[in-house]
Amino acid sequence: MRHLLSQYKRLIIIGVSLIALMVTLWKTNQFLQDFKKEEHAKMAILASAYQKLIEVKDDNQPLFNLSSMILENNHTIPVIIVDKNDHIVFYRNFSKNKPAFLKKKLQAFKQTDKHFKLDLGKGDYQILYYGNSSLLNKLTYYPLILGGIFLLFLIIIYLYYHTGKISDENKLWSGLAKETAHQIGTPLSSLMGWVELLKAEDNIDIPVEEIEKDVQRLNVISQRFSKIGSVPVLTQADIYKITQKTVQYIKNRSSKWIDIKLHKPAKPVRALVNEQLYAWVIENILKNAIDAMKGKGQIDIVLTESDKQVLIDISDTGSGIPAGKAKRIFEPGFTTKKRGWGLGLSLTKRIIEQYHKGKIYLRQTSAKGTTFRIILPK
Repeated sequence: MRHLLSQYKRLIIIGVSLIALMVTLWKTNQFLQDFKKEEHAKMAILASAYQKLIEVKDDNQPLFNLSSMILENNHTIPVIIVDKNDHIVFYRNFSKNKPAFLKKKLQAFKQTDKHFKLDLGKGDYQILYYGNSSLLNKLTYYPLILGGIFLLFLIIIYLYYHTGKISDENKLWSGLAKETAHQIGTPLSSLMGWVELLKAEDNIDIPVEEIEKDVQRLNVISQRFSKIGSVPVLTQADIYKITQKTVQYIKNRSSKWIDIKLHKPAKPVRALVNEQLYAWVIENILKNAIDAMKGKGQIDIVLTESDKQVLIDISDTGSGIPAGKAKRIFEPGFTTKKRGWGLGLSLTKRIIEQYHKGKIYLRQTSAKGTTFRIILPK
């Protein structure tokens, strides 16, 4: 299902869910306000009835008893009645009946407008205070619970697709690396055997040295791919020397109209790298630069360093990367070429950031050229 849902579809699902949440919260808030009004009306009727029954208590004792029954049969709304001296004369629906607890609740009720004055006649009076019912208090937390559930839902969706994407990419790279290493390994073993035989026969008509170079090259490729499928070993190395070897290799296989300049630093620049994988990164970027320049142009490689980092800037004089595509160049499968898998820069990013704990990014691009920056920890 992860492969069928595009990023836009996921955003639509999240958007619809968010709208549903907003509507639910709005409706819930309306319900809570209506419920509060209903409780207030209920207490207003109760207080009014209590007041009327008090007024006739001297004439009709049973009616006065009825007023007490009205308060006693309230099983949901907390009520406190105090006399004019602020002494509690009645309370109902509290979890505790200790004086300190009741006084604390009374002070809380006084901070609201939820009270009614009961006139007892002859200057005497009582005040009825009330609070939210237990059901209303529970419902008050419902929007927060709903919001928390929705937030958890979003987190689960994010983790599901994020970890799923990472897992799929890891499987893709590991599988591709191991399969490539396996496929190259078989003919490589055979070629190495033939090279040894040719050396022994000393046949001058066969370019044994060139064959050996290509075999060695295949061996390097095989080792590179095998390292992608496992954790590579990093060692302190001279970045300039490794880069120089790669530049020379690319120069020997490029057009004479391609000028690659590696600017030598004033002193050796060292960093913690896997030499083969780092060389692969430089090779990928140089090949992309040559393609962008269409066989003619200049590439400059500048090495600088700080206390904790080594910076490698690789600039070309190509046509640049379109603005709409610049943000996607490191995505697996994305390419601006008519032919290609679109794995070069994605693989480069993986090598630098995951294996070397560094960073690679597009520093600048325009119609006059492009610059990539690599940052490696020292």
